[in-house]
Amino acid sequence: MVTLSADTPPRIASRPTPQEPTFDYFAYGSCMCPVDLKRSLGESTHDYVIGPATLKGYRLGFHYYSPQRQCGALDILPAPGQEVQGVLYRLPWRLSPQLDQREAVSQGSYRHEFITVRSQGRIYRRVRTYVVVHKTPVEVAPNDWYFSVVLRGAITCSLPEHYCWELFHHMRGLQAA
Repeated sequence: MVTLSADTPPRIASRPTPQEPTFDYFAYGSCMCPVDLKRSLGESTHDYVIGPATLKGYRLGFHYYSPQRQCGALDILPAPGQEVQGVLYRLPWRLSPQLDQREAVSQGSYRHEFITVRSQGRIYRRVRTYVVVHKTPVEVAPNDWYFSVVLRGAITCSLPEHYCWELFHHMRGLQAA
């Protein structure tokens, strides 16, 4: 049984209030999984999901070696005629420092990039995403944990089935090489 005193109110995740500043964020890797994102941000992110989104003119690549995870991690690269599927979030601005910390911005691993995506028939401009600063020349395979988190996020947030399969085969191919 949990006992709460008047001095210790329960920690409850709150949706951004209409007056609370927010920013739109496009996740294409492990942050697509709201459960994993909660681990870094310290509160549930399910309520912040706008929905599946498409980024045109880019492709995915495992061009980053994550020392923390000891495996390859995803990046997006310009690629005319291609597209990346991901998850669009509307996050409270107060979570921005934790997201930057997760993406190791201050260490120079990833940096902000502002993009335009489409979600549910609507165009969203000036959407934040993260891109790798120093890309590896060849792709680095993900480990099994990263593989499963990325795929779980893609499936949980209803990315197109064909895209989930493409993602699966791409990651499996890198692991088999």
